[in-house]
Amino acid sequence: MNDDELWAAIDAQRARTVRLLQDLKPADWELASLCDGWRVRDVAAHLTMQQMTLGDALKALLRHPGGMNHVNHANAVSAANRPTEELIAEIGGMIGSRRHNVGVTPRDTLIDIIVHGQDIAIPLRRRLDVPTEAAAIAATQVWSSQDSRKGRLLSGVFRPVPYRSYRLFATDAEWAVGDGLEIHGPILAILLLLTGRTAGYTQLAGSGAAALAATLGLARI
Repeated sequence: MNDDELWAAIDAQRARTVRLLQDLKPADWELASLCDGWRVRDVAAHLTMQQMTLGDALKALLRHPGGMNHVNHANAVSAANRPTEELIAEIGGMIGSRRHNVGVTPRDTLIDIIVHGQDIAIPLRRRLDVPTEAAAIAATQVWSSQDSRKGRLLSGVFRPVPYRSYRLFATDAEWAVGDGLEIHGPILAILLLLTGRTAGYTQLAGSGAAALAATLGLARI
């Protein structure tokens, strides 16, 4: 993807997420997301923070001193107190803008909107479509930055998944990484795995999937 295509993918995913949020009932906003300790409302509030300047980031650190996962959570919970209509409008208002958080890349912004959208949709049993090409770009970015600060933040609220000892390949996209026992399935399920989420695990197969299930204590496919 070139820059124009990348931002178009971000805009399209923001629009899909907005439509999902617009369809939620009031009780849905208070339910738990995939992220432990984060309500749907909190994750949505976090998605309004994809254009923070250095000044915004410093203010958040001063308001909520601690590690970055704590800062992100506390900042989101504080912002989540606003009416849901405002949260939806802020996410929608970013469509067409190419601003992104200080210290990250547009590809990181794509990861955020895709993965956090699934954090909301999956526990609510809602479908939030993600084009396979966009999911593959996001998965490549996660794989290449897995030891970076951003990689740690994406999976920081989850139990670490030891995926680096496996070969991962997508069945719906031209995408493969790693060496070892094989885990294959839809690229979105692989992206979730790479970011510490096992919610899409039942869509994965291969000898490595069984081994990983045993390691993590997950139910067999």
